[in-house]
Amino acid sequence: MLDLLLAPVAVIYLLVVSALFGFGIHFFYLTMLAWRKKSLRPQLPALTEWPLVTVQLPIYNELYVAQRLIDAAARLEYPPQRLQIQVLDDSTDETVQIIAQVVNYWRTQGVNIQHLHRQQRAGFKAGALAAGLESANGEFIAIFDADFLPGSDFLQRALPYFYIKAQQSDRPVAFVQTRWGHVNRDYSFLTFLQSLAIDAHFVIEQFARSQGGFWFNFNGTAGIWRRAAIEDAGGWQADTLTEDLDLSYRAFLRGWSAQYVREIVVPAELPVSFSAYRRQQQRWARGSLECAIKLLPKVWRAEIPFWRKIGAAIHMMGYGVHILLFALTLLYPLVLIISLRYPALISLFGVALIFNATAFAPTIFFVVAQQQLGRRWWSMLPAILFITALGAGMMLNTLRAALRVGQTRQGAFERTPKFGISTKAHPWTGLTYQLRLDKLVFFELLWATWNIITVGLALAQGNWVIAIYAALFTTGLLFTSGMTIIQTMAVRRSQAKQVVPVEGRAVR
Repeated sequence: MLDLLLAPVAVIYLLVVSALFGFGIHFFYLTMLAWRKKSLRPQLPALTEWPLVTVQLPIYNELYVAQRLIDAAARLEYPPQRLQIQVLDDSTDETVQIIAQVVNYWRTQGVNIQHLHRQQRAGFKAGALAAGLESANGEFIAIFDADFLPGSDFLQRALPYFYIKAQQSDRPVAFVQTRWGHVNRDYSFLTFLQSLAIDAHFVIEQFARSQGGFWFNFNGTAGIWRRAAIEDAGGWQADTLTEDLDLSYRAFLRGWSAQYVREIVVPAELPVSFSAYRRQQQRWARGSLECAIKLLPKVWRAEIPFWRKIGAAIHMMGYGVHILLFALTLLYPLVLIISLRYPALISLFGVALIFNATAFAPTIFFVVAQQQLGRRWWSMLPAILFITALGAGMMLNTLRAALRVGQTRQGAFERTPKFGISTKAHPWTGLTYQLRLDKLVFFELLWATWNIITVGLALAQGNWVIAIYAALFTTGLLFTSGMTIIQTMAVRRSQAKQVVPVEGRAVR
């Protein structure tokens, strides 16, 4: 039996570590590129006339943050006659009444704001944006999700980037994406870990892709689209769960360019619930893979440089790292057992040690992001190192997302609950929008046990590399499952006490 397994296990193992090596090299390259380009600032034109802008606020059952968002949008400093605000409301709860009252208040203050409430949530967020576009009068469309808080000068700072001449395209700028900030970064260990990951994405990855000539994506919020680009690329489409990534690549395929601006920061609320974080990551993972299936064939047929095609493939397949880590957890015990039977082959498997040189790529990726933000990254090093374990712990969550690709989309777009959290003194377990215990935690506990067995086998053979990696996977799986269970129990205790404070519902 081992003889039959030898060849396929060896081949698959080397393919998996080679793929992980490729992702690691890409992390190194993006980090180096961001470091080299860190001081580049474009020369912005002075606008003599401000264009018509429509601000779209897609909202679905957000009773804790809807008012906060609408207030921020209404306070945007922009010529009133050139600004239109659309509240795209798909809500089915009392959020509808809250929005109606807030919109009515700002309308009495002279703000051009409309409340567009859909009875049917066809197309989810993509459908809401497309429906709003039908009555939008703006040449440019700014979009802010419910948990974001744009500064009053956002439009005046971001719009000039549309008038920069594109370097790699004859067509004008399709969209401008700005950086996400955090209103509750220090609320908990979970929110702090998320802030580090998001900082790395925006400070390093998005910046490096933009400056390096790679294609990058609109992040769904805290950005502005040129309406003509939306329409030319085929409009908002709901056949993937990441309509933002989908539209971005369709625009690039049509020859448009884009600008990423990391100097403009829009703060947002990070999920405080691990169950909500799971849901968010699963949606992003599934949507990215759906976009890869939909768009990568078109990317490879496009008349663009080969390196840009490779960058696009790595970009859309980024969540594949979790699936590769899952494959490693399956292979490690087989590698150890086969090595017992064929000791000479341990040197073949040992070739993979060369590829492990990129294992530190994510750590450097996160460290440089904090360094470029001017923070004391060395004080965050333990948390930065733990992000690797968190990523490993999400492997089954991503695997489930991948297995659901191609299934019916009915009910697939699940919102990430927000609670209006800004300070540590703000409780959330007694609020509404709580999620049930994800049964995936039991599989994560089972898989953690599998990896504990792997650790034991590796230590018995003196294979410290596999032992360390298996221990890392175990830590991540126990953290993701344990945090979910602990928080779910806290929510149930709050519900049992029937203490349900509903903060944020009061309207003027």
